[in-house]
Amino acid sequence: MTPEEAFGAALAAAQTDHTIDNLVVAVSGGGDSMALLHVAQAWGRTQGKAVSALTVDHGLRDEAATEAARVAEICADLGVAHRTLDWPDWDGQGNLQAMARAARYDLIADAAPAGAAILIGHTMDDAAETFLMRLARGSGVDGLSRMRSTWTDRGHLWLRPFLTVRRAALRDWLHDREIGWIDDPTNDDTQYDRVRMRQALDLLAPLGIDAERLTMTAQAMTEARQALEHWAEQAARGTAWTEAGDVVFDQAKVQALPRETHDRLIAHAIGWVASAAYRPRRAALIQAVRDVTETGRATLGGCLLTAKGGTLRVGREPKAVTDLRVSPPSIWDNRWRLSGPDAPSGQVLAVRALGAGGLSDCPDWRETGLPRDTLLASPAVFAGDRLVAAPLAGHPAGWRAELCPPRGDFFTSLLSH
Repeated sequence: MTPEEAFGAALAAAQTDHTIDNLVVAVSGGGDSMALLHVAQAWGRTQGKAVSALTVDHGLRDEAATEAARVAEICADLGVAHRTLDWPDWDGQGNLQAMARAARYDLIADAAPAGAAILIGHTMDDAAETFLMRLARGSGVDGLSRMRSTWTDRGHLWLRPFLTVRRAALRDWLHDREIGWIDDPTNDDTQYDRVRMRQALDLLAPLGIDAERLTMTAQAMTEARQALEHWAEQAARGTAWTEAGDVVFDQAKVQALPRETHDRLIAHAIGWVASAAYRPRRAALIQAVRDVTETGRATLGGCLLTAKGGTLRVGREPKAVTDLRVSPPSIWDNRWRLSGPDAPSGQVLAVRALGAGGLSDCPDWRETGLPRDTLLASPAVFAGDRLVAAPLAGHPAGWRAELCPPRGDFFTSLLSH
């Protein structure tokens, strides 16, 4: 399949469920994204769709700014609007590649026009490398499932049109058209796991373990995951319920489930409550379940797990939301929208976590029946340091808290779409 054919098939499939009028291409300047830019520009021209491009300068290499400027020049020659986004937040701590990837997606999502479809240039080789990386981490069925070709997040449709195309095929396509690209030297730096997996693939290919075979295995894992999700969703309806944004399990019933289903439900609850893109790693999940069983409390992925009174509750960890602030009616913590009376003239309102100080101003909070930890992490309206309203803590003052998680309903979101 040629790059044009792969792109056309991906866009045609996406358009069965989505209206696509505006394409945004994430372009680093490398071969994959450069091919994607040119194919998208040609497709947009023939289909009458707007096409623009975004480049993220992570500020990690001296050449990055020059490379972004070069991408801007190429986009100008193609008649494609381009913008460079800067990431100034790396502090030298943590997993650089993971943090840079997360920042890249955040910056692109924020900069893309509302409702735009965002295109990412991942190839079959990227998917195979990811498979090997997850295999090395001991991932289960979900982690070894195929890389998503489409998904929705933060009001955008995201697509990977080249997952059926090999990286070398894109290079050949660019060569044939005398289109250049920029080689990132970090793609050969073996301090990164992905680079080592790329090299391992070259060694495995003579044994028949190549990108195509790994793609077939990932597809089989995807089908297995869908079956497991089906049974987990059925089990969830008999063991769990939601309350004030928390997920609550009947502890005896959930512990009686097969281990795979039990872990799937707990992991999904954590992801749903924290609006996380990925489930916790298996080892961390196992440890958290062990901790909450033995001590009654555990934290994982921005969530607090508590076992009490025959229930296992997964709620937001108060510490994880302490610094989150928005102006109403903006969505707080990716899942709460507060609406209420207009602020008096000259008064500025903010939505943030209720916290211990705010809870002390809610004398009737115990009558709500909600745990203290749940209320500490619940949304409240403040004017400066003064509590205006805490809808979940018995002090609504005309305000209403609406739960609008990005994944939708807890139960149906167990199923992949």
